[in-house]
Amino acid sequence: MAGILVAVFWAILVSFLAVALARLAQTLKATTKLVADVTDQAVPLLAEASTAVRSAQSQIDRVDAIASDVQEVTSNASALSTTVASTFGGPLVKVAAFGYGVRRAIAGRRENVPAKAPRRTVIVGRTVPSPRREKRNDRGNSRGNNRDKGN
Repeated sequence: MAGILVAVFWAILVSFLAVALARLAQTLKATTKLVADVTDQAVPLLAEASTAVRSAQSQIDRVDAIASDVQEVTSNASALSTTVASTFGGPLVKVAAFGYGVRRAIAGRRENVPAKAPRRTVIVGRTVPSPRREKRNDRGNSRGNNRDKGN
């Protein structure tokens, strides 16, 4: 009886193993097919990616050439502006200063034109009294002095 029980359990065990091996074989077939499909699709994708990388590299080379040309033009423009400034800057400033002096001299000769108030100079750390305050103080002093005189 024990031999029959061992034989039945052995037959059940072998059948379970056979089913598991059959399913494993199906899974391996599906995996093999999937890998083959991925390989078939990956090869053209890699070729396209390689083409895109080559195209990007050629565009980067073009941009690099353009950037170096722009840098050269910028340095030339800087040198030109420095030359123009040193050549024409001094004489133009002198002409402008002369014109200002002439206008000022003509304006000073006219009697109808009132003289402009002189510009105030700001000194850092000092308070310069404004002409308005001086006028106010004069008015206040004159009022106070009048009161004192009346008393």
